[in-house]
Amino acid sequence: MTGADSSPRSAAYLDALSQAIHKKLQRALGSTSQRRDLLQELFADIALEVDDRAKDIIFSKEEDVISPADDGINGLLCFYNVLADYFVREPENGKPILDLIVKLWSQSFVSHIFALLFHKWLFEVELDNPEMLLRYSSALVEGATNVFWIDIQTNTRRFQSLFHYLLEEVAAKHTRLNKIPVQAQRELYLLISRFILFYNSADKMDSFLKNCPAFPNAFLVGGPADIFITELTDQLLKLKVEPVLLHYLSQIKVLQGMELRMTTSTRLKTCLYSFTCPGGPMYPTRAVRHAAWEALDLLFPVGRYPRHLISLFFRLLYPWAAITTVVVAIIIAATKGSRAS
Repeated sequence: MTGADSSPRSAAYLDALSQAIHKKLQRALGSTSQRRDLLQELFADIALEVDDRAKDIIFSKEEDVISPADDGINGLLCFYNVLADYFVREPENGKPILDLIVKLWSQSFVSHIFALLFHKWLFEVELDNPEMLLRYSSALVEGATNVFWIDIQTNTRRFQSLFHYLLEEVAAKHTRLNKIPVQAQRELYLLISRFILFYNSADKMDSFLKNCPAFPNAFLVGGPADIFITELTDQLLKLKVEPVLLHYLSQIKVLQGMELRMTTSTRLKTCLYSFTCPGGPMYPTRAVRHAAWEALDLLFPVGRYPRHLISLFFRLLYPWAAITTVVVAIIIAATKGSRAS
């Protein structure tokens, strides 16, 4: 919990925030032409970092400081962190907002908003309707996926606290995990598999794999580790932001010693090898190629030297690639020189 004060001033401020959210959702519901913009604005508002003035109101100031526990993950406290706790303490105040969200389910940014505001409410407040549980849990996975991809595209960790909650407070705790349908549990496992390295949670890998839900096609795809690696390799192939890809490759050493099926191992090896080759279809930078080679050699030491020899052989077969690199470097240097003069 973010430790919000229970004083009348704090309660009134949080109630005013929830009323403002409700009004904006009402406006979005009533305006087809402005709906997308209003929902995008609302998403941006709740994802904002809490400013000092708001912190003074929300948190107890007996010592004129906010404790580290109140200050979110990595010192970043956003409005959605505070509101998610508020809707657990005061679920009735969140019900009007939920009713409007349900009416706007299919609209852009609605799943984002639901995931940020109600991820704790879904697991910490008693819900009796199995049909709505399935709907809410599916929306949570969809919304969390969307906001995590925003972090990846911007190479930030604004939504890291949401990820940590899903990993440490849901996936690792059977009482909460079992609240949602089995299909949603599987979707959550796949979601966490894709982003666990990005959010620096490799140290939680062992416990995460032990809590893998049952998959009906496990006899085909393998166990928890195989399912995890399959999702991870798919994620790697989708990454286009170089610093993020380098981060994944630097974290991948945690996979060393993991027992995998041969097909899964080959899948991972092929994925990493695709990042070692210059040109299409991945067009990796030099830094990415070097990081991929390091990961490949660490995870698959057998065959290391033959791989490098084969790579060198193919590069010699296509000298034009090296020539093109040199020509481009000369042109860039000449352009910089002419600008400087």
